[in-house]
Amino acid sequence: MKYSKEQLDNQLTLDPENWSKIRELGHLMIDDIMDYLQNIREQPAWKKIPNGIKNFYDKEIPLDPENIGEIYREFKEFILPYNKGNVHPRHWSWVEGNGTPLGVLADMLASGMNANVTIGEHAAMYIDKQVIEWCKQMLSYPKSATGILVSGGSIANITALLVARNNLMGKNIRKEGVRAILSPLVLYCSSETHSCIQKAAEIIGIGTDSVRKITVDNNYRINIEELKSTIEIDLSEGYHPFCVIGNAGTVNTGAIDDLDSIHDICRQYDLWFHVDGAFGALAKLVPEYAEDLKAIEQADSVAFDLHKWMYMPYEVGCTLIKNGDAHRNAFAVIPSYLLHHERGLASGPEPVNNYGMELSRGFKALKIWMSLKEHGLNKYISLIRQNILQAFYLESLIKKREELELLTPVTMNIVCYRYIKPGLPVDQLNILNKEILMTMQERGIASPSYTILNGKYSIRVAITNHRSRKEDFEVLVNETIKIGDELLNKVF
Repeated sequence: MKYSKEQLDNQLTLDPENWSKIRELGHLMIDDIMDYLQNIREQPAWKKIPNGIKNFYDKEIPLDPENIGEIYREFKEFILPYNKGNVHPRHWSWVEGNGTPLGVLADMLASGMNANVTIGEHAAMYIDKQVIEWCKQMLSYPKSATGILVSGGSIANITALLVARNNLMGKNIRKEGVRAILSPLVLYCSSETHSCIQKAAEIIGIGTDSVRKITVDNNYRINIEELKSTIEIDLSEGYHPFCVIGNAGTVNTGAIDDLDSIHDICRQYDLWFHVDGAFGALAKLVPEYAEDLKAIEQADSVAFDLHKWMYMPYEVGCTLIKNGDAHRNAFAVIPSYLLHHERGLASGPEPVNNYGMELSRGFKALKIWMSLKEHGLNKYISLIRQNILQAFYLESLIKKREELELLTPVTMNIVCYRYIKPGLPVDQLNILNKEILMTMQERGIASPSYTILNGKYSIRVAITNHRSRKEDFEVLVNETIKIGDELLNKVF
């Protein structure tokens, strides 16, 4: 490409011409977002986006600069008011945490540093490493274990299953692919296991037909005897079992599988024992749940999220692997442009991309590091315990009301219930409860989510919210009945 002296002399930058102006706008942004969080209880739990506003989202890409003040005004008018709502105290949809003010500032600082936390001699690499050590300490994993911060539970599970697959003795799957395995690989999990495991099976090349979904008992825990008999059948038919996934809190009901029995089966058949603890693994920190979840310490790998029950801003999950060599062997590639040096920028800790797929990673460890230092682990333990107690309190409120039915006993932090009317068939109750949920959300009262349990539409409340108070659950119960009574005559 040819260039002229004028072109090189006339150089551009994305830094502002007026630093005072951007600084002033930054101060305003911080004030506005702190006001938003401080007063969030006064706002609706969720707001429907008007069709007229949606037209704003269809604008063409800007070709020329726009005023930064006007850009921020558009954010406040068209984006902020229509947030998902998981910062609100009555957001209990799916399993989502709600962040913290210091977490907001930490993400701002991380963006300002703009560090690629994968390789090199710089502070962010050491903080990332320290946070992994803290994660191991929380789950009583040995210091020799390895880990990696990822975007969330789906990637955390996929990462662990890639290691499990590649750890098959005597097989070089990285070089030869799954064709190196003469017998079809199979893994085992309960029918309540998160759908990301199905995606993981597709990604690691074994396919969904190789996922054996074992039935569950009345408490939605994996059927241990069926698990064992299915493994025996697969062995007799020439399949190659390689992994069992135990749930530390299922997504539907919060059920905890019998992890001790799963561990015993894995040792008996020489299988990889993985725990999907997306949110529930951290309940291990609560004394009342320490025994039920102690087997996590024996797992070959565990996946969990810190943006759920550690309330960190989105997004950050974690994979821990007991066998550090197996972890590294599954991912490490060292091309000439990533060689480690004795000194300079290319020295420092071992590259993080030796333990995962990403070569580009933001400084997501900073918000964890700052937040744990701000509050201390003991406060997080108290908050997790508080959420669990709130679930049992909600269960008690539901049991007291004849208009409501609890659909499964509460085991941890998830409550599933429905509005009922004697004589109304299941299909009509399903329609009615779906209407109750949507109406409650549209009115901005609360945002629980939903699931189907034994053919019954359930209003599902997943409590990983440090802003929720006792009275919020009283509002939920009262409004469910109020809306249900109101809709009953309209719908049927």
